Parts: sequence; C-alpha cells; structure tokens
Amino acid sequence: MSDVLDDLRRYPDVEAPNLYAVDATDRLVLDEAAAALADAADGTVVVIGDRYGALTLGAVARHGVTGVRVHQDRLTGERALHANAERLGLGGFTSHGMTPELVAGARLVLLQLPRSLDALDEVAGLVAEHADPAVVVVAGGRVKHMTTAMNDVLGRHLAVVEARLARQKSRVLVASSPRPASERPARRWPECATHGDLVVCAHGGAFAGTGIDIGTRELLAHLDEVPQTTGTAVDLGCGTGVLAVAVARLRPGMAVVATDESAVAVASARATVEANGVADRVTVTRADGAGDLPDASVDLVLLNPPFHVGAAVVPAAARALFADAARVLRPGGELWTVWNSHLHYRPALEQVVGPTRQVGRDPKFTVTVSTRS
Repeated sequence: MSDVLDDLRRYPDVEAPNLYAVDATDRLVLDEAAAALADAADGTVVVIGDRYGALTLGAVARHGVTGVRVHQDRLTGERALHANAERLGLGGFTSHGMTPELVAGARLVLLQLPRSLDALDEVAGLVAEHADPAVVVVAGGRVKHMTTAMNDVLGRHLAVVEARLARQKSRVLVASSPRPASERPARRWPECATHGDLVVCAHGGAFAGTGIDIGTRELLAHLDEVPQTTGTAVDLGCGTGVLAVAVARLRPGMAVVATDESAVAVASARATVEANGVADRVTVTRADGAGDLPDASVDLVLLNPPFHVGAAVVPAAARALFADAARVLRPGGELWTVWNSHLHYRPALEQVVGPTRQVGRDPKFTVTVSTRS
C-alpha cells in the first residue's frame, strides 16, 4: 500500500532531484509516536516545525488523526503543506501562530527540533504552560545537529526527558510531565534589548536575537544618505525590524512596509516596531518576498539578504529578493543592499535591478545602491 510520505513534494519551495520533502527524522518521529497517534482524540495533536507536511499528513493519513494544529515558521513550508494536502485530498489540520491557542489542551506534540536553543525554549515553555498536564512531546532531529543542551532546555520545562535510540542518523527526545509554574523559568519571549535609542525585540530563534547583526549595522551607517523623503519604503526580509524602524525615524514622511516569510521574524518585528513607537507608520507582513505589493509601487527598498536557508548556502535566495525588489520599485526607485563582499552580487544587481553603485565596503561587507531602470 502506498505511503503518503512517498508522495509529498517541496513545492512551492525549490525542487531538485537531490532535495527531499521527507527525511529520516520525519519517519522516526512518526514511528516513535505511532501508538500515541493511534489513540489520539480529536483536537489533541499539535505539530511544530513540520517542513513540508510529513508529520502532519503522516499523522492524518496513517492514523486518521483529526483536528491537528500546526505551526511552521517558514511561509514556504506552510504553503507546501497545504499544497500537498490539496493534491492528495487530505484535510484534518489547521495552521496557527506560535500562540497559547496552538498548544492549549494538547496531549501529543510532534516537533522537528529547531537549531536554536532559544527557539526550543520558547516552544517548551509554551507547551508546559498551556498543554494538557499529560502531554507528551516527541521531538526529533538529525544527530549531527543535536546537543545535550537540548535535553537541558526541555528539562527546564518538562520534568521527564528521555533520549531514544538513533536510527539513520536521526534521534528522538521524548519529554513529558510539565513542571509546575513555580519550578519553570519565567516567560522570556519576546526579549528586548536597547542599543542607543533603538529597542530590538526578538522571539526565540530570530536571527541575531536582540542584537543587531554586523551586516545590518553596515547598512544603518549609510541610511542618512537615502534621498527619498516621501512615498513608500520596504524592509525586504525584515528580520527583527531594525531597518524598518530606522528608516521610519529618519524619513518620517515615508510609509514603511516590513516583510518576512518567517513567522518568528514577523512576530519579532512587530514587537520591535511597537517598542520604538512607530507602529502608526510601519506595517509588518508575513510574505514570500514582497508578497502582494503591486508592481512599480515602491520608492525605496532596504535589503540585508540571507545567504543561508537552514544549513545550506543558497545564493538563489538573495537573487530572488533582488527580483522582487525590481518588481515593486518604481522607475528611479532605489534598492539599498548590504551583502557579504565575497559573494560578488554587483553583476546580478546590475542585471536584475539596474545601474548599481557602491557606497560602502570593508573586507566583510559591501553596501550598494541600485536604481531601477
């Protein structure tokens, strides 16, 4: 009989013969949780960190589980789950943010372990506070990315943490028995830190946390040179929203839109915007690139592009954002970009956006301005 896992795709994420929608960790988590899934009552199963739908649709198709609540950080992963479900004629799940409603009353949580210990801390804290006291967390990861610190983080919130035997270079941690509130750490997220007159807020797992990464610092150093004073500015791939807040303060006549496909980034950016008192002029949106912004509707784009997706170096991610910037910029509008100097993005910027000049450079980073042709 065909297994649903064999039919999953990564679409709309990048697809290639060496890229897979399901890995050994997905299969191990589902196998370890099989007995609990078979007995699960409607609405008591939660899935967190599902990449392309393997955990969610595996639970639904293999065990007839219904009412599954799902949280995925990447919008691409969320869309892949829904696309797979539609193509295979499956339902029985709903997508949620990282909120108490996600885990309220849950008795079984299937978790793809995040790389960030802070992200794991936020998940474990939410589960311990809001799930059913009988909840069991089945958390899986690749052995090469796992550390005993993960056991410690889970153990701060759940009293019993057991490591199961590894299989195909993956391992599962099973955690249960939420600690009473008096024994758990105080709720941390979002955390905020002050940098001069700028407050940066971050949820667990946000890139750079409450700090300001050095690439963003390089771009910040040149923002007062931006000529635009009115119209619309976009912080593309906004992370914690530092650039959006900075341009809103420097150019109070501009409306600012901050976009990111990461749910944790969007939640962090919204907190940062609120903390800095610019929520009346900055709109934060979860979107793939520039999302639904109309063509030729924007005067300024600020971009500190990622060159990693997970553990992989993916130059195509930056190039896709360059194309999105080109699409939404009006003729004469400008893309201000900071990038790792060794990546040599200038020819791509010239080709995709338009004439590009350098406004800053050091051994690590280059800051360029590209004018839309």
